[in-house]
Amino acid sequence: MQLVIFEARTDRSADLFSVYIRSEKITNCKPPPNRFYIYMDLNKIKKIYLIGIKGVGMTMLAQYLVGQNIDVSGSDGPEKYMTDAVLKKCGIKIIEKFDAKNIPHDADLIIYSTAYNAETNVEVAVALAGKIKIMTYAQALGETFNQKYGIAVVGSHGKTTTTAWLGYVMKMSGLGPSVMAGAPVPQFDGCSISGQADYLVIEADEYQNKLQYYQPKAVLLNNIDYDHPDFFPTATDYENTYIEFIKKIPAKGFLVANFDDSLIRKIAQVNCRGKVITYAIDETADYVAFDLKANNGKQYFKVKLEVEDELDEEETRVEELGGFSIQLAGRHNILNALAVIATAIELNIELFKIRKYLAEFTGTARRMQALGEFRGATVIDDYAHHPTEIKATVSAVRQKYGSRKLMVAFQPHTFSRTKALFNDFVKSFAQVDELIILDIYGSAREKPGGAHSRDLAEKIRIRNQES
Repeated sequence: MQLVIFEARTDRSADLFSVYIRSEKITNCKPPPNRFYIYMDLNKIKKIYLIGIKGVGMTMLAQYLVGQNIDVSGSDGPEKYMTDAVLKKCGIKIIEKFDAKNIPHDADLIIYSTAYNAETNVEVAVALAGKIKIMTYAQALGETFNQKYGIAVVGSHGKTTTTAWLGYVMKMSGLGPSVMAGAPVPQFDGCSISGQADYLVIEADEYQNKLQYYQPKAVLLNNIDYDHPDFFPTATDYENTYIEFIKKIPAKGFLVANFDDSLIRKIAQVNCRGKVITYAIDETADYVAFDLKANNGKQYFKVKLEVEDELDEEETRVEELGGFSIQLAGRHNILNALAVIATAIELNIELFKIRKYLAEFTGTARRMQALGEFRGATVIDDYAHHPTEIKATVSAVRQKYGSRKLMVAFQPHTFSRTKALFNDFVKSFAQVDELIILDIYGSAREKPGGAHSRDLAEKIRIRNQES
């Protein structure tokens, strides 16, 4: 492998790799003490102002609120993000400068990104001192979610794709769901869908324990893989967040769990009061994918379902559901597809519809997104920022594009993650032909240091020489 270390000062306005995490930078996770209220009645709210509106989470919420016929406006910096196009298409007024004068005096509610607090943002400071009701993005999303039949997609990896995929299948099958995904979805014409039914499917982020605000009726748990070491000091702390979340599932609710994940196998049955539906490729589960094949840019697989015997409840029988095809590459996307299939069947969607719409789904922005061709090279954008995600994406690219030369430009995100998962990052690029490593993109909540891209490059170089 040829490896290059690229020293450059990160320019946020042009930084392709930092777009998605814009809304997740956080300097103060404690809620303000005044005027937070438990119930947000969207039937009575006419005007909402969002501070930090360009963050992807804020954008998906803003688009949903517009779909609920609410007057939405907001502010952010002048930097351009992939969310600008979504907000413009929604007709949302954005002021690209933070100023206390921006806040509408007649707003019914102010929602602010936890990227900011009173010390770092003048609008947040003024809003907290004023009389207009105010809450954080996570609390507002929780209030919205908890008033619906809330389906939360959680896990360390695959949330965005699975959320959008399930939402698409439900929408096309006529269930009329609302959906909020953490990236633009071409088939949604944005990040969100505002449906007329009671279903609301959201990508539920575990960072900063945002899960505490959500009361789900159903949960899709993709995987648990230690991350966010700046907030979760140990893997146990991280795992406990998921355990506490699945304990919230009511007795009449359900959990769709990936049983190829060893930790999920340990915690699912003992912590969920509702029905537990399992899926896997390698392990025993309710839904199992087998006969996996890839051809002409698509994946094909069959699914078998273990069901109770109608004559003897203590016995089970295996029922084959037939073949499925998907447009998304990678073994991990077969697991994501299984989660969608299992959930859709639980929601009583007919199998022929599931098969059809599963195959139609084309993916989301920044998830192995082919941007085009340049001088004979296919250019792909992917948000992978965790070692497991990098390996999965590289493997998927190899599956789809075969033996073509693979050059990767990687920018580590956060010093804390790079330090905590350093050895795993070193092992993540084994299938890459050429690797360019950019400076670490640190977050506003951390001090630089503890890890350096040069150290990562050197360790990868040594590993390649030894292998």
